[in-house]
Amino acid sequence: MKSKHLTLLSISSACLAACSPSLRSPPVSASAAPAASSVPAPQIQRGEGLESVIGESTMSLTRRFGRARIDLSEGDARKLQFISQNCVLDIFFYPLERGSTPVATHVEARQRKGGGDADRAGCIEEVERSVAGG
Repeated sequence: MKSKHLTLLSISSACLAACSPSLRSPPVSASAAPAASSVPAPQIQRGEGLESVIGESTMSLTRRFGRARIDLSEGDARKLQFISQNCVLDIFFYPLERGSTPVATHVEARQRKGGGDADRAGCIEEVERSVAGG
């Protein structure tokens, strides 16, 4: 009789252990890691005066504007920052397709003093003039 109780107790313990959430393996999800194709393509900024920058490479724009004040990379994205006497120009680069060379897709401009909004096209012209010595 004692061995029947031990057998029943062992089976009960095994069943309880199998049902315990802390001892079960976590469920495996097929979508645990996002597929590379699920990363959306970057939005390309459009606007008057930006066409000379949007779509250009980092090499092209550093030749045009000189050495960047700040050059940041994160993953396949990159940001270059250029300055003039009155404004700060941030240009953001993303690859348009997986594995392609990043190109300028977005431009931000702000006043150097106070950080208020600045005209993007005007800041591009001002940074270019400051490089040319004008």
